[in-house]
Amino acid sequence: MRLRISLTVLFSLVVALPSVFAQSTESSRDDTRERLRELLERAGKRSDVNATFKQSTKQPYNFVGSMSDNLPNADSLEIVISVTTSDTIGFRIYPHYNGGYINVRKATDGRGLMHKMLTFNDNNFLFWGADSTDDIFCGYTFTLESGFPEKAIVVVLRSIRNADRFVGELRPFVDRSAAAK
Repeated sequence: MRLRISLTVLFSLVVALPSVFAQSTESSRDDTRERLRELLERAGKRSDVNATFKQSTKQPYNFVGSMSDNLPNADSLEIVISVTTSDTIGFRIYPHYNGGYINVRKATDGRGLMHKMLTFNDNNFLFWGADSTDDIFCGYTFTLESGFPEKAIVVVLRSIRNADRFVGELRPFVDRSAAAK
């Protein structure tokens, strides 16, 4: 009888723990999203960031912003910041050029474009890649293991504008044009 009660209790715990953990994880994700919202509101007003961030209507754990002032090479830089289910905050910055995204398949030299982006990964603060639709982006990912990295997030926000220079270096591969000075 005692063994049967112990097994019943053990079974109940095994069944209940995943849902308790999921609630805890979701609550933590919600807390991170709210801290990020507050930080983006403050940091976006800085003159060296100058971007307004809005919560995505399609993805409630994403914030979207745009930089377009003083960019000689890109039309704008679309910034998507995600609070993930794996305790990370991911930045994806999509350069807009000639009215749209830069796409590997539409580039005049897609292979050269990808090669240049790979070399950027060796000497850039932000990493470069292409998404599942072959639109290029630069990005950064924070782990939240050591807490919420407020100062480091501001450093990344301040660094995003520098991606414009690298868009200039990509232009010869996109449409054979030279970088703006």
